[in-house]
Amino acid sequence: MPAPLPFDPIAEAQRQWRRHWGEDATPSMAAVTSIMRVHQLVMARLNDELKPWELTFARYEALMLLFFSRTGSLPLGKMGARLQVHPTSVTNLIDGLERLGYATRGPHPSDRRTTLASITDRGRVVADEATEALNAMHFGTGRLRSDDLDALTGLLRSMRVEAGDFEGG
Repeated sequence: MPAPLPFDPIAEAQRQWRRHWGEDATPSMAAVTSIMRVHQLVMARLNDELKPWELTFARYEALMLLFFSRTGSLPLGKMGARLQVHPTSVTNLIDGLERLGYATRGPHPSDRRTTLASITDRGRVVADEATEALNAMHFGTGRLRSDDLDALTGLLRSMRVEAGDFEGG
C-alpha cells in the first residue's frame, strides 16, 4: 500500500469538478469516486487477511458458495450466475481452488453437458478458518458501527435495485 497522501484527493477532485462542471455533477462524481476508492482499500485488506490460505476474495466467495450449497456442489454455470461473473472467471476461480485442494471439478451425474464444482474436506476447514479471520476484522470495514453499516448497505441496495442487479428489488 502506498504512503498516505498529505491531502484528500477526492476533496481536491470535488473542488476541481465544481469549478469546471458546476455543483450539480460534483456530488455524484465524489460519491462514485469514494465508492471505488473504498472498494480498493477493502479489497486490499481482505486479500491480505486471506493470504495464509492463498485465497483472494474472489476465490473465497466461490468457496463459500460451495460451502453453503446443500450438497457441497454446484454447476459452474449456476456459480457464474450467483457470483455474477463471466463463465471464464468461474473456470479460473475453480482452477485456483482445485490447485489449492479446496475444490474439485467433475461431471454432473445426470447432465453430461454440465460440470460440477465440489468443495473438499480441506476446503470446508479453510472456509471456516478464513471466515473466522474475516469476521474478526469485520470484513475490513474498520470502525463503522452496525447502524452505519446497515445504512450503507441500504443505500447501496437502492442503487443495485435501480440498476436491475436482481429481481424483486
